[in-house]
Amino acid sequence: MPCISFLTLASVLLGTAAQSVTVLQQDLLASSVSAVYPTDANYSTVTLAYNRRFTLDPLAIAYPTTPQQVAAAVRAGVAQNMEVVARSGGHSYIANGLGGVNGSLVVDLSQMKAVTVRPSNNTAVIETGNRLGDIALALNAAGRALPHGTCSYVGIGGHSGYGGFGFTSRAWGLTLDTIKSATVVLANGTIVAASSTVNTDLFWAIRGASPSFGIITSIEVQTFPAPQSAIVFQYGWESLDIATASNAIASFQTFAASNIPPEFGAELVFSAGPSSSHVAFGWTGAFYGNASDFNSTIAPYLKTLPAPSTTTISPGSYINSVSVLAGEALNTSTAVESPDTFYTKSLMTPSGSPMSAAAIEAFVTYMAVQGFQSNTAWFVEVELYGGSNSAINAVPLDSTAFAKRDTLFTIQFYASSSDHAPPYPAAGFTFMDGMVASIIENSPSNWSYGAYLNYADNMLANATSLYYGSHYPRLQSIKAAVDPQDTFRFPIGV
Repeated sequence: MPCISFLTLASVLLGTAAQSVTVLQQDLLASSVSAVYPTDANYSTVTLAYNRRFTLDPLAIAYPTTPQQVAAAVRAGVAQNMEVVARSGGHSYIANGLGGVNGSLVVDLSQMKAVTVRPSNNTAVIETGNRLGDIALALNAAGRALPHGTCSYVGIGGHSGYGGFGFTSRAWGLTLDTIKSATVVLANGTIVAASSTVNTDLFWAIRGASPSFGIITSIEVQTFPAPQSAIVFQYGWESLDIATASNAIASFQTFAASNIPPEFGAELVFSAGPSSSHVAFGWTGAFYGNASDFNSTIAPYLKTLPAPSTTTISPGSYINSVSVLAGEALNTSTAVESPDTFYTKSLMTPSGSPMSAAAIEAFVTYMAVQGFQSNTAWFVEVELYGGSNSAINAVPLDSTAFAKRDTLFTIQFYASSSDHAPPYPAAGFTFMDGMVASIIENSPSNWSYGAYLNYADNMLANATSLYYGSHYPRLQSIKAAVDPQDTFRFPIGV
């Protein structure tokens, strides 16, 4: 058998790659789609991942301005059997907006930012190049609002495709619950509508797993009246011992089961304490009900805790609450987002089986001891999804692809490198894994927990079950029908 030299093989491979870029350039140019390629001066800038733990090299980044141009870009990628991925805000924790692997075609939607509010029925059509801060401003100008997360720079595409939790979600649901219809570019390059009456299987799938099924160019959402008033509260404790911090979680579970109003949203926040066997602790949230009911709403939980080290109560307008909770400019064109280098995990705890006393104590002990020793900058957010009167849990499980409706808390575990820059320490992975394990290993063997796709973990064991749950077989069936060649592929996708 003849032997091909390394240099000759390299030349062949480079020639193939160059030919692919050339053909791609020609196809995109023919449809007037602008793009950035590896030879362009700004390529290294536009391919930087938000999470600098990832360094990826797409074959091209296309910048369409219309659904027709998105479709042309998809067809150009499919013609060469390329992986095609959409990038909305580019905030994916595992860089799926860059494909998750090298050599993808990224369809960047940042040039598609229209927000059209329809006063006739209080819906809004939002193009998926928009980020959350800009959407909040646009809707608020019309006296409307939407449930969504706090970070201004998160893109609406992935956020609404996988969930979309915020402090109004107990009253209004997840972002995906507000979607009434969507415009979708399929893998065959066609542009279709999806709603409860048209392409109903696709409509079901995109509300919980949309990036695997097509590129969503716009969503029509049901908006809500911007609340008349809003109160953001932030309580902080510089140091809690293990017993007191454990009680903070246990009593929060009890508090959630009481008759708290849906207009109340909150999370517990933990970080490294000032000494071993201690944690720093915070309680943050917002209240969108009658301001006169605020104190009586929070009092039952506050009385289970020692006096806080710091207290900040910020009353004001709804849009002021969005700004305070974001902690950054809502207009994303006025500032540049700071990147990070991090690893994150998540755990969705079932409402019907709250964390046991043993699991809580093991979890807090781990944060207080190993967390104090860790060489990472870490925090944990225990987000209140469920509890009494939660709109999230009121939605029937099988009405959307979102897999975990019976959820009390969604816990985000987040650890950055000590200086937030590469490289990421190897110990950071084992530290995060151990923290999650401290809960699971002290819970019943049949504990029905899950994980949240917007806090994506590309190293998660049993990811299919934890992310997609009982819905995965149906998602696979729909995927086979609308994307049989797996064009829209990336880590932890369907």
